[in-house]
Amino acid sequence: MFLLTTILLFGKIIYGFASAQKVIQLTYCSIDEHHLRMDCKYAISAESPEVFCKYTQGERLLDTTDPDEEQHAPFKKRAKARIFPGNNCRLLFKNLPNGKSNFTCNIKQPDSATASKTSVVDKKLLLPCSAWSVLLQSCHGLLLTLMTLPMLLEIHWL
Repeated sequence: MFLLTTILLFGKIIYGFASAQKVIQLTYCSIDEHHLRMDCKYAISAESPEVFCKYTQGERLLDTTDPDEEQHAPFKKRAKARIFPGNNCRLLFKNLPNGKSNFTCNIKQPDSATASKTSVVDKKLLLPCSAWSVLLQSCHGLLLTLMTLPMLLEIHWL
């Protein structure tokens, strides 16, 4: 009986982890000199299509898509989080301070644990937003670029 209970409990834990949401990738760029755009790509379980996203800096809530949570007053005019198709939560943050800042993307589905990922953004190293800069921030994107470059060069020579 103990063995059966252990197996069932272990199976439930494994199933719970397998069906939970997770943050896949966190990318960022500058819209202009002082404004940050951060994209949080995530995967969710099929059990519940409802998902909430929030961005934090430590204990401070920058913004959230959850109507039950309230944004910290200093960020009401500076930060906006929105969910876009393709499981992407975007933060637009105005007046990024000089130096390094930590940003955490948190993804939450009802009745499950929160998945999160943190990135340190250094304002002086921030690339401008363009298809190229977002592509370079991703290892997959860089690999795709390197793989398609020979094909593009061959087409040019035709």
